[in-house]
Amino acid sequence: MFKKTATTLLLAACISQAHAAEKLTLMLDWYVNPDHAPIMVAEQIGAFKAEGLDVKIVPPSDPSLPPRLVAAKQADLAITYQPQLHFFADEGLPLVRVGTLINTPLNTVITLDPKVKSPAELKGKTIGFSVSGIEQATLNTMLAHDGVSGKEVKLVNVNFQLTSALLTHKVDAVIGGYRNIEALEMKMQGAKPVVFNVEDYGVPAYDELIIVANRDEVNDPRIKKFLAALKKGSDYLHAHPEESWKAFAAAHPELNTDFNHQAWMASLPLFARDPAKLDKARYDAYEKFLFDNKLIKKITPVDSYAVEPE
Repeated sequence: MFKKTATTLLLAACISQAHAAEKLTLMLDWYVNPDHAPIMVAEQIGAFKAEGLDVKIVPPSDPSLPPRLVAAKQADLAITYQPQLHFFADEGLPLVRVGTLINTPLNTVITLDPKVKSPAELKGKTIGFSVSGIEQATLNTMLAHDGVSGKEVKLVNVNFQLTSALLTHKVDAVIGGYRNIEALEMKMQGAKPVVFNVEDYGVPAYDELIIVANRDEVNDPRIKKFLAALKKGSDYLHAHPEESWKAFAAAHPELNTDFNHQAWMASLPLFARDPAKLDKARYDAYEKFLFDNKLIKKITPVDSYAVEPE
């Protein structure tokens, strides 16, 4: 009788928990890849379910859409980039940073010339880029850090073909390649990339991948639950990187490649260990950087577009 009663109660509790699970939609910034590892691991280990959430993870058909869908209240959360958030704030979009996925810049300047020891030594060289405006400001800052003008290099738009443009010597260097993606890709093709991290040469450090919500929803209890689950995912990932990779590769066989395996491991030190934590000074500094480079029209107070959920 006791066993039957206990089993019945357990079943009832499971059914009740299933019914109580709150739905939440998370739009990714791009297709599923190693940059999303803590999210994927949180899903693997049941961390979202343990917080009472039923999280739907959606890769976008158009990578420019996720934040705007959140602004329009057609999705709950979206992964985007801190630099982009400053532009959204300047536009007046009702988007607020509520969490961080990767809390270090990924952007770099990469060359294959072993004689180049600093960005300043690219003077007179041709540099490939993909995104006008922000990458030019970033490069100019890096060059000026060592006393070189942006006018002393030649910029060529390589239309996101950064790796191939450099490997085929169409350019002498590229800006915009990620330290855990393009630099790794070049190494795996036998090249020896020389990598300069943007934050080492005068560019304010920033969070690469962040989580945004609609301003009206920043106090939604589901957000705190999501971030708690994400922290569990990050903690488990760091404690069990190979085990987590194998589970990810099994769930996404199309991504089970040596490159993605190495990218998974190379990304480990880049993930925020406390996704909810906000460094306001970092956002202030990057806002000023964009304003000084005339990329935004005004200085917007950080509190209006970045918070640490209470």
